[in-house]
Amino acid sequence: MQTYFKKIIEALGENPEREGLKNTPKRAAKAMEFLTQGYHQSIDQILNGALFETDNDEMILVKNIELYSLCEHHLLPFIGKCHVAYVPNGKIIGLSKIARIVDMHARRLQVQENLTREIAQTIFDVVGAKGVGVIIEAQHLCMMMRGVEKQNSVMSTSVMLGLLREDSRSRAEFLSLVKH
Repeated sequence: MQTYFKKIIEALGENPEREGLKNTPKRAAKAMEFLTQGYHQSIDQILNGALFETDNDEMILVKNIELYSLCEHHLLPFIGKCHVAYVPNGKIIGLSKIARIVDMHARRLQVQENLTREIAQTIFDVVGAKGVGVIIEAQHLCMMMRGVEKQNSVMSTSVMLGLLREDSRSRAEFLSLVKH
């Protein structure tokens, strides 16, 4: 990747050998590897056995999980927060694992719509939940820094699976809890 970043700097008309840019290809490659580390993670690594038996059947919600991803169309960041709820069906997942699942999917080239579905489907499948709801609210630098240059726009996406899709009371409970 370093070679390609050097070529990009040259294509921009800059001198990759000048003092401020001399190590930029190496730093940029390292940053890109970090920002896309989700490609090298698996759900089994993330979970690390943190599924636990429960008789709880009430909704569990984790709000305001910070989210950083790269738009697959422009390779520019989108930044926001993710709210995840699920209704257990005999198992609960370790709290930090929910945030790690969000990160695993976000640390790939993405569009927000697909990211929302991937997070919801993973939690639904892994926990065997009765229902899952995921909402992402994010600002996209591809829309803020270029193109239409709208600084205050926020994109919201949601995916409801199982009980949260089928039962209006469960869905309403999720949406109400996210607002508070």
